[in-house]
Amino acid sequence: MPKRILQGTVVSDKNEKTVVVKVERRFTHPVMKKTVRMSKKYKAHDENNAHKVGDIVFIQESAPISKDKRWVVVTAEQAEQAQA
Repeated sequence: MPKRILQGTVVSDKNEKTVVVKVERRFTHPVMKKTVRMSKKYKAHDENNAHKVGDIVFIQESAPISKDKRWVVVTAEQAEQAQA
């Protein structure tokens, strides 16, 4: 089964080798028929501390790295390659 890849915005980079990424999804509400935006924050592994607040990044599922870190930041090229 392929690993999921999500796109989001870095909202925090205060932790060492970790960034918090906010992923937003849009969908039509089944009853109100209105477009609803929902967001969720994921902690992702950033080995080189390369990403700063406001950067748009791709994150990919991985094996657990710590108690609540199960995602890894990947480059745009790696994300395209994995989806193809």
